[in-house]
Amino acid sequence: MVKGYNPEDKVFLALDCIIFGFDDEDLKVLLIRRDFEPEIGKWSLMGGFMKNDETLNDAAARILHRLTGMHDIYMEQLYTFSEVDRDPVTRTVSTAYYAIVNIEKYNEELIENFNGEWFSLKKAPKLIFDHNEMVEKAVKRLRRRTSISPIGFELLPEKFTMRQLQKLYEAILGKKIDKRNFTNKIKSMDILIKLDEKDMSSSTKGSYLHMFDQEKYKSKQENNFYLKL
Repeated sequence: MVKGYNPEDKVFLALDCIIFGFDDEDLKVLLIRRDFEPEIGKWSLMGGFMKNDETLNDAAARILHRLTGMHDIYMEQLYTFSEVDRDPVTRTVSTAYYAIVNIEKYNEELIENFNGEWFSLKKAPKLIFDHNEMVEKAVKRLRRRTSISPIGFELLPEKFTMRQLQKLYEAILGKKIDKRNFTNKIKSMDILIKLDEKDMSSSTKGSYLHMFDQEKYKSKQENNFYLKL
């Protein structure tokens, strides 16, 4: 042992993942039933511990893949929770990540194996430890990000209407948005591809479908462009 390291306390480093999804109406969070003590059977975020050969991002990606079966998920490090008594078993510090996924693409079988369930943020149950605080901070971060820069397209199907996009933003921000103002701002950023196809489910006239232009978005991100809703 290197001098200066040996006498120090050992602390576990955990990761907890707040996973957001959207079902055309509501912003939802994915929760699981905890299958071990303490708090067995209660609702929890998906989590785990960082391994010796991992970075925090590596560990978060592994945990997210374990639950969803998906790679290349949009995720962002949120906050580190270090209250001394946050875990009743042992001294554990937890770094929380939030992620956004398309509900239609997640692996249902995997989630069933973890006794997982999507909950509307308005109806989410009480969670173990400090997980409710983690969700609250994640929602605030997502709203702040969304209010200034267009993120969240991962929550939508590949082809979507302007109405679906507006409803997504309203669900994230928790407020109504003026339709004309929203449409004009989105179009002015030139990050959507308007298709010749229409969604005929909402009206007889139908609504044009759009796709998100990843290349244009990445290019504009480098120049720090903002949505400012």
